[in-house]
Amino acid sequence: MSDKQIRKVFTGWHMTAILVGFFAVVITVNFTMARLAMSTFGGKVVENSYVASQHYNVWLARAEAQDRLGWTPTVTLDADRRVRIEIRKDDRPLAGLRVAATASHPLGRSAPTTLRFFAATGGAWRSVEPLAVGRQRLDISIVKDTDEARYRIELQ
Repeated sequence: MSDKQIRKVFTGWHMTAILVGFFAVVITVNFTMARLAMSTFGGKVVENSYVASQHYNVWLARAEAQDRLGWTPTVTLDADRRVRIEIRKDDRPLAGLRVAATASHPLGRSAPTTLRFFAATGGAWRSVEPLAVGRQRLDISIVKDTDEARYRIELQ
């Protein structure tokens, strides 16, 4: 038999190396993905999901009542990162509102910040405090007489 005709034998050690290598890659990827997931998500959406489920129908009724108000919010950031909110109904700005908002990081990386607002020109409201740099979630509450609307908006 010549050197060109020598065939390498596939042994049990080869199969063992292939299996160990395969599972090492799978386990490494799983641990890496789990670590990344845990570092980017706080893991809590509501304090108690059972209690939240008991309030679900109330939340739906509030959402329907809010839709019937016909308010349209427009939320923007000024050049100095102050939040500007304008609430319109039938293309006209609403007056006599109380506006409040809480800004927080969408993944809970920073403590929530309460924003105060003052009336600006054109029926808009402008925050006193600037918004932190980066992604921010605004939980906005608008009250006019006995009507209330809540909005959640994400800004960059």
